[in-house]
Amino acid sequence: MVADHEANGTSYKALKTYNLDEYVGLTRDHPQSYYHFMNEHLFSKVDIDPEHTHVPHGDLPVDEACEAYNARLANNTRDLQLLGIGSNGHIGFNEPGSSFDSHVHCVDLKESTIQDNARLFFDGDINAVPKQAITMGIADVMAAKKVLIMASGKGKAKAVKAMIEDEISNEVPATILQKHPDVVVVLDEDAASLLTK
Repeated sequence: MVADHEANGTSYKALKTYNLDEYVGLTRDHPQSYYHFMNEHLFSKVDIDPEHTHVPHGDLPVDEACEAYNARLANNTRDLQLLGIGSNGHIGFNEPGSSFDSHVHCVDLKESTIQDNARLFFDGDINAVPKQAITMGIADVMAAKKVLIMASGKGKAKAVKAMIEDEISNEVPATILQKHPDVVVVLDEDAASLLTK
């Protein structure tokens, strides 16, 4: 998107964004906060209005942050929801067992999620990974008009297979996407390697 903006002048002035989630306890200037990541890699490099970028506040009291973000989402329909998938089938930070009726809430992260995020984002330091996050609920994700979900690598293959081929179960939250009317799944060969259909 940044390269397209720079090369072709594609404008993001009319765009409004609502990030899926944020770690509890990280300030907005913390290098591993999603707020910081989005500003560093996208928002500061295109012509989006900073007032149109929304990320849950991980450094506010949790109830206050959830209530404020729920209010924002209630008044703004998402045209496109961009998702990844966790190795345990989570979407956003909606871990296995999450209610399909959930809205923005605080979640205790599963050990597998903490380990994955330590490897990817916290220099392998499992103790540096927050143990909770504020996340859009599954009902919020399902309210988007279109969902684009992307996955790569063998570590995602079991979750991808479950999402597409297994029965719908909140033990693999991504399976609920089978009920969404407009989902596009983008996979590399490794992530698709266990699919049978």
